[in-house]
Amino acid sequence: MNVKGKKVTLRALERADMEELRSYYNDPEIAPLLGGWTIPISSEQQNRWFDRLEFDNRNLRLAIETEEDGFIGISNILNIDYRNRSAHHGILIGKKNMRGHGYGRDTVMTTMKYAFEELQLHRLEGDILEHNVPSYNLFIKKCGWIEEGRKRDYAFRNNRYYDQVIVSILKAEYEQLSQEIGYWKTDS
Repeated sequence: MNVKGKKVTLRALERADMEELRSYYNDPEIAPLLGGWTIPISSEQQNRWFDRLEFDNRNLRLAIETEEDGFIGISNILNIDYRNRSAHHGILIGKKNMRGHGYGRDTVMTTMKYAFEELQLHRLEGDILEHNVPSYNLFIKKCGWIEEGRKRDYAFRNNRYYDQVIVSILKAEYEQLSQEIGYWKTDS
């Protein structure tokens, strides 16, 4: 089942996406903004990672696709805790020309809709490195997430340490935001 947003479609990752996804993670402009370990990834490593996804029911990795440009990035719902109904969420828009056009916001809103309405999660959380201002603005200012705290000097990038900002949103907060801004309202 594909998940339709206003501008993007979230779909299953395909092996055909792997080389482009690998290029995003290996991009020297993108890698320092990511919260995880950033080392060069080979094609073989990328394909082995993809092969393991088939057996992973706690982590959803969805391709972000647009009609015009096809595959542009990845949206993750990770470490799904079915008992407590929570998970970790993050996105990566890898095509640089696609940034600043509302695809990130639509991806986060669409992922929240799927997580809260289909998976029946109660809470999503995420983390952003403090120098990743576009991601901070996306989650906090455009998508209604709350900053919960920081892990000081968490990530070493570009020869210095950066804080990791911990963010979250609850289902009720998402529902209130969606209603207030009329995000999913149709004109019919």
